[in-house]
Amino acid sequence: REEGAKLPTKAHRAIADLIKLGYVRVVLTTNFDRLLETALHDVGIQPTVLSTPDQIEGALPLIHTPCTIVKIHGDYLDTRIRNTPEELAEYPVQFNKLLERVFDEFGLIVAGWSADWDEALRAAMIRAPYRRFSTYWASRGNPSEKAVDLIARKGATLVRVADADSLFQLIGEKVMALEEFSRPHPISTQAAVTSLKKYLSDRKYRIALDDLLKVETNRGRESAVTGAPDVNNRALNGTTIEHCLKGYESAMETMIHLGFVGGQWSEDYQLAPWVRAVAALAHRPHRGGMTVWLDLQRYPSTLLLYSFGVGAVYGERWSLLSNILDTVIREQHVKDKRAVEVLTIRTMFSGAHEPMKLIPGKENHHAPLSERIQELLWNNLSSSFTSQEELIFAFDRFEVLAALSYAAPSIGLNERYWAPPGAFGWRSENRLQIINSIRESLNNHGDASPFVQTGLVGKTSKIGLENLTSLENFVAALRWGW
Repeated sequence: REEGAKLPTKAHRAIADLIKLGYVRVVLTTNFDRLLETALHDVGIQPTVLSTPDQIEGALPLIHTPCTIVKIHGDYLDTRIRNTPEELAEYPVQFNKLLERVFDEFGLIVAGWSADWDEALRAAMIRAPYRRFSTYWASRGNPSEKAVDLIARKGATLVRVADADSLFQLIGEKVMALEEFSRPHPISTQAAVTSLKKYLSDRKYRIALDDLLKVETNRGRESAVTGAPDVNNRALNGTTIEHCLKGYESAMETMIHLGFVGGQWSEDYQLAPWVRAVAALAHRPHRGGMTVWLDLQRYPSTLLLYSFGVGAVYGERWSLLSNILDTVIREQHVKDKRAVEVLTIRTMFSGAHEPMKLIPGKENHHAPLSERIQELLWNNLSSSFTSQEELIFAFDRFEVLAALSYAAPSIGLNERYWAPPGAFGWRSENRLQIINSIRESLNNHGDASPFVQTGLVGKTSKIGLENLTSLENFVAALRWGW
């Protein structure tokens, strides 16, 4: 209670943020003001406010509203406010029933309430028959005798605080930290995958497929923005890099699962929603700041590209792979580029690749971020493979084909050969097997090879063979300096 306050306090704003995130559903207040309603309006939430018996009788169940504010003693614009000892000794039946439900069905954080004067409110808490959920009682000093009695009855945890502002700001910071690294519940991810498989099974589900990917793409983008680093943070080290990558990876967990299934089982006519998802996730909201943080804003899109690409390779869906790599990435005042030109590991960074060697445990590795993504895919998709070696081979195959796709348009133009290298650069056994397999297809089928028909290696088998040879020479020249 802050007498005379005209603007929401830090506590009000922190509570509003907690409500927006879904961590607070009901607020009981003995104050008459509308400061919390103002704070909620500022974050785009219109609460249900109950301050009279008739409002309670006509209200929706608490579970069906994003936020309910119960003004137990009334609103300052209503003459029926309760303020005298006699008025605070007994509540209308409607209020008692509502309070009993709240105390029975929700956990409680008690802040700024002495428990000394509100006899009817104390009685309602005592009547609550169960301790279904935890109660935390915040107190600036020693709680009053009546508060001590309630704390004991409720089995509450006493929390010493300096003031309400610092309490709710601290809670907000802790919740945001949890949000930043929160992962989708396995059931929700599995439900999304199950829905995707159904939608991929029949053309009649094309609208449902599009809707599913839009929802999950938006969810991934919102979570990625929440977990994004401060683009002006000049502290570039292993801890900040790990913090950034982990935040993006957590946000994209469901999309990684969906991408792999989509790449493996989609038909060509089902590709458009995936292309839109890759393009949407590649959007960079910030344009000024530290280069590495700006570049990593595209990391969520890279994760979807790799998961979909590995799925397409695993299912040998060469047309899907070619088209997803050709996804047009647009940015204001910048020439349109293909996804393979800006989302593969080495193309994603406008500056040096060296910052990725700050990843903890990867300091001396030649392809640290490629290896990290490969390990991330294994942690999420291991049930789809017979062994980790099988996934690594599919991953290397994807990166080899992405490199060939990148270089294909420049073959025969007398330009210096360059292609985005990956972990296949040092996994020579896998690289040799993959390149020989593609070369065999080109030699045996010529321009009818699926790698030519889809444009993955070039427009003709001759260009494809030249591309393969150039990639082999390029990797050999890199040695251990890349």
